[in-house]
Amino acid sequence: MQFSTRVSRLRASPIREILKVIDKPGMISFAGGLPAADSFPDLSVNGLNHKQLQYGATEGELELREHIAADLAKRGMKVSAAQVLVLSGSQQGIDLVSKLMIDEATPVAIESPTYLAALQVFTLFGADTIAYTPNTIEQLRSGVTGDGRSPSLTYTIPTFQNPTGHCYTLEQRQALAQVCDDNGSVLFEDDPYRALAYDECERRPVCSFIKKAHWIYQSSFSKTLAPGLRLGYLVCSPDLYPALCWLKQAADLHSNRLSQYIVFSQLTDACAQQREASLVDSYRSKRDLFADALTRHLHNHASWEVPKGGLFFWLTLKTETRIDSRELLVEALKHNVAFMPGEPFFPDNKDTPVCIRLNFSHASEDQVEAGLRKISEILSAAMV
Repeated sequence: MQFSTRVSRLRASPIREILKVIDKPGMISFAGGLPAADSFPDLSVNGLNHKQLQYGATEGELELREHIAADLAKRGMKVSAAQVLVLSGSQQGIDLVSKLMIDEATPVAIESPTYLAALQVFTLFGADTIAYTPNTIEQLRSGVTGDGRSPSLTYTIPTFQNPTGHCYTLEQRQALAQVCDDNGSVLFEDDPYRALAYDECERRPVCSFIKKAHWIYQSSFSKTLAPGLRLGYLVCSPDLYPALCWLKQAADLHSNRLSQYIVFSQLTDACAQQREASLVDSYRSKRDLFADALTRHLHNHASWEVPKGGLFFWLTLKTETRIDSRELLVEALKHNVAFMPGEPFFPDNKDTPVCIRLNFSHASEDQVEAGLRKISEILSAAMV
């Protein structure tokens, strides 16, 4: 049997592999970006009719798309419903954009570290990845590749970045937009955590600062409603929309209409704003509790910044010798504790710091204490 050449680049997602074990009795998980189970809304389906059970438009339900467009206008983005494509989770957006933009050796600029699943897909399609950080944006100007090419696509998570939790400043957002304008690189902005803001910070989409370049902006309802609904959306420059829509047609015809109905009902409910504010307050408390526990248990072993939003703490280990955090995970799993090792998040793991990512939204207070204490013990033994 002959597979396509890209299959040789196919890799299992480390986070998906770890998530297989989180339902093990007694497991304390700081691994995946799992929302708290008690944050899920009551999703009883009232008013459902046969319309939601029939095939639908590839673009998505018009009422939902109009609502998304109106919400994006509040973020400084002048878009219409005709630019909104409802997705089967924002992960589908990464797949569709990759199919549209990436051939073998296409230069793609990505943050280092970056979202695991995006790196997985870009690698699968053969991208020539160009690593940057919020502090090295200017390096993305012309001639950053070995053969003098600029990135064709620039991927960014500027608001509560996964995995670092960093939130771009206004200056960093404007700089990234300017570089894309100057280089003609398509800006691909991933913004799933925007609503989960616990402190004041700049959150205007980088796409709103674009003047000339093509752009794609996407987000998700997984973090604020329920990930099991598998619903997200993208909006883009008008001339990119038809091809992305056709690619979605080829992939799955259209997103789940029942999920679209549920999400629209939640977004337009009279208590929607109150519910989101309550969710943010709850996660802020969880973040603060987690930060206090980190200080008690891990201050000798790691450094970190308290994130202003999102779901993660990104820890840099204080070690003078090279430790593989994937091996630390193996030891932690023996003690029913899960976290995400840092190595897979880097496009090039050479000379990178030793890091781990910890999710703070899912575990209970008792689990946080027990889990971080165990991680501290494992680090103490590894750093001897």
